[in-house]
Amino acid sequence: MKLKNASVITKCIALVLVIYVLISLLTVRSKIQAANKDYRALQAQVDEQTAENAALASDIENKDDPQTVLDIAKERMRLLEDGEIIFYDTTN
Repeated sequence: MKLKNASVITKCIALVLVIYVLISLLTVRSKIQAANKDYRALQAQVDEQTAENAALASDIENKDDPQTVLDIAKERMRLLEDGEIIFYDTTN
């Protein structure tokens, strides 16, 4: 009789441990998925910043080129040359 009670208790303990391990694995899996999502978002930001840095480095390298200076003034500062007109499309 004692042996049967001991085996039932052992099986219950084993079952509880298995359930605990499964719940722990599911929790860790969800945390890993969230971390991977965050990683992909941060990697996209890194790629975007790297491209921006490359563009800025190119602008610095060509700082004495008049065409580069003119392009920067038009794009970033919205400056115009004499006689230029900007048209805005308001149909959309």
